[in-house]
Amino acid sequence: MTATDPRYRSSKTSSIALGIALALSTPAAAADLVVSNWDGYMAPDAMEAFKTATGVSGEVVVHATNEEIMGKLVASGGKGYDVIFVSSPFAEVLNKLGLTEPMDHAKIPNLANLYPEATKLPHDVGNSFSVPYTWGTTGLCYRSDLVKEAPTSWNDLLVPSDDLMGKTTMLATDRWLLAAGQLDKGFSVNETDPAKLAEVKDLLISAKKNLLAYDDTTFYSKLVSGEALMVQAWDGWCNYGIAEKPEIKYVIPKEGSDLWVDTMVVMKASQNKDAAFKFINFMLDAKNHAWAAQNIDYKVPNKPAMESLPADFLAKFPNMAMPVADLVKFEQLRDVGNAQRDYAKIVSEIKAAQ
Repeated sequence: MTATDPRYRSSKTSSIALGIALALSTPAAAADLVVSNWDGYMAPDAMEAFKTATGVSGEVVVHATNEEIMGKLVASGGKGYDVIFVSSPFAEVLNKLGLTEPMDHAKIPNLANLYPEATKLPHDVGNSFSVPYTWGTTGLCYRSDLVKEAPTSWNDLLVPSDDLMGKTTMLATDRWLLAAGQLDKGFSVNETDPAKLAEVKDLLISAKKNLLAYDDTTFYSKLVSGEALMVQAWDGWCNYGIAEKPEIKYVIPKEGSDLWVDTMVVMKASQNKDAAFKFINFMLDAKNHAWAAQNIDYKVPNKPAMESLPADFLAKFPNMAMPVADLVKFEQLRDVGNAQRDYAKIVSEIKAAQ
């Protein structure tokens, strides 16, 4: 993998309002289908292969963050786009705004490849407006050869031992930074109670003084170099570190994880809905979906795709073999509505604290 790969994608982002204020841009209209996705989040030749399979030409427009594409979609009413890759809380918002087209299951027969659990996700039971593309957990990624004791709790990160002082990082974006504190306190990762959020804020302000950095993109490199010894990490991004240094390990703390889900949605404003459904069906083909698992190092909710992964790949990245039944026990990140402003304010206060 290279430094321009999906590790720099940002499904992991903070305030929806931020993106709505971004400058507008719309894709060219020459292609039959316009897909907006994170860079490196599907095979480089996917659109060429899709055209060969269906006769439909497609264009990929890259967005860096959920907020960026949300800003464009909200301002334009979704015009100019057909299929969007977006994290599930943002898919919820698009649906609430009336910008998503209902999924026509008859035109997406490869939905049958999804695990049954992937058809019952709380944000969209029955896949009425979204189809999951990847899913996973957030936990602790650490240097097993350099830490004195393997971590077991979020408290090991938030109140580190002396040997870890100044050698830990936390994710910078609102939902995941707060989730570490929420889980440590035994709260919901979608908590909106102001009193509980105040407790989380105080805990994370206290934790800040022991951190090396807030880091969403290079934390695994810090582990590889030894600059950091333990980091808060998405499972797939920990795998990037493991690929370079096998002594790096991933663990879900005893208090648990969030369940994050990245999805595909079709815009109601799309003029190419049949082609959009064909594209989603194409991406759900077991071989195509297996590409994502093996090249992005994220679990995919596609049963035959996951069952096709080589044994040596699963042995190298043990978190890829996590049973689906265990994965879906964790609470899914949801749209928290107006409380998102509170989340953004609290995170700003945490980062500004001395």
